[in-house]
Amino acid sequence: MAAVAHTKAVRRFDDTGPLGTGLLCLAVAAGYYLSGRLGLLEQVMIAGAKVTPLWPPTGIALTSLLLLGIRVWPGIALGAFLVIASIGPLSPATLGVTAGNTLAPVCAALLLRRVDFRVELDRLRDGVALVFLGALAGMLISATVGSCTLVLDGTLPTGGFWATWSAWWTGDAMGVLVVTPLLLGLRTARLPRYPSRPPWLEPALLLIGTVAVALLVTMSSVSLLFLVFPLLIWAALRFQLAGAAPCVLLVSVFSVVAAGEHRGPFAHHGIFATMVTLQALNGSAALTTLLLAAVVAERENTYRKIEEACADLSEVVSRLAQSPPPPG
Repeated sequence: MAAVAHTKAVRRFDDTGPLGTGLLCLAVAAGYYLSGRLGLLEQVMIAGAKVTPLWPPTGIALTSLLLLGIRVWPGIALGAFLVIASIGPLSPATLGVTAGNTLAPVCAALLLRRVDFRVELDRLRDGVALVFLGALAGMLISATVGSCTLVLDGTLPTGGFWATWSAWWTGDAMGVLVVTPLLLGLRTARLPRYPSRPPWLEPALLLIGTVAVALLVTMSSVSLLFLVFPLLIWAALRFQLAGAAPCVLLVSVFSVVAAGEHRGPFAHHGIFATMVTLQALNGSAALTTLLLAAVVAERENTYRKIEEACADLSEVVSRLAQSPPPPG
């Protein structure tokens, strides 16, 4: 039923016409711009270029392309241009960076479509495809085009190319790994039903526990970042993507803020060591929960199909038992 509902939703968006497409592009541009302004609250300077360890607009862009179609790419381009224009004066490099930031999610969406990616993320292959094709491979384009553009424009010295490129790539990839599963999971989020307690109790305890542990590990000078993983595993096992994605977002936000303020486990470290530690944490958290949630969802789908097959077989056996015996 989920696949059927998604197909109907896509057809409804496809039938909106030119005016509807224009409004969707404006909505995508607004979402890209607002998330970009939030991402710019935590930025670092690497070799004279401003980069962010977590860039949410890439997740917004890829999710929009997956749900609304490739036709909304002008909204991504407009949003990227507005974000760059809000940082400083426009230059020839603005068009190059805008093109790279637009082309990366478009290519990522095309790659995912090529491998029959399902937005429900209920198969292990979908989780693997999102990680390696949507995030790691697709975001190579924005990092490469953007860094090369800055070098050609003279904004970025040649010696700082690889440092800027790596930070750009990981920031864009983290945006996909953290934001895209969150948005896709919220589409089908449902609270579990328990006869003996309120349905919101366990999710509330999970979120409160995640916030408390994330605050603890990012404020303590002792390296305790690994303590967040039991909660992330709990979220993935009990609530799949809809529960795991918000917890990953909370951990990532607290970690990015702590790294930007050079406190907790990120204190007394240089920019390179801080970025490596931060991206290792965010990447491991997103990868672990995304793949685990996909495995659990795939297992539940298999159980559901087995139950349906057993019910159909039982019905056939019941009908055969009630039918009269053949003459003879």
